[in-house]
Amino acid sequence: MALKIRLARGGAKKRPVYRIVVADARAPRDGRFLEKLGTYNPMLAKDSAQRVVLDIEKAKAWLAKGAQPTDRVLRFLDAAGVMKRPTRSNPEKAVPGKKMTERAAAKAGGEAAGE
Repeated sequence: MALKIRLARGGAKKRPVYRIVVADARAPRDGRFLEKLGTYNPMLAKDSAQRVVLDIEKAKAWLAKGAQPTDRVLRFLDAAGVMKRPTRSNPEKAVPGKKMTERAAAKAGGEAAGE
């Protein structure tokens, strides 16, 4: 059974509150879970202590049992010092696409011809 440490959404429309839970990977997002590890309230200020409430000891125990955190939960665990989140590097992200390159070349050609 593949276990995930992930977020389960709660709260009202446009006012999300998430539970940090351990669940079977096949279970629905807001469905059955094994244990609640904490909460995440994105509506609070980033420096608020209540924004992310996480039971570190329970999280370590589940990680030792083989549970895999999702990307967002891995950020929380990295901030708490439990796991190290690998840095991501995508140097091609800022490179313009094919059509934008063609437009820029056409524009530069038009300016050169107009001189």
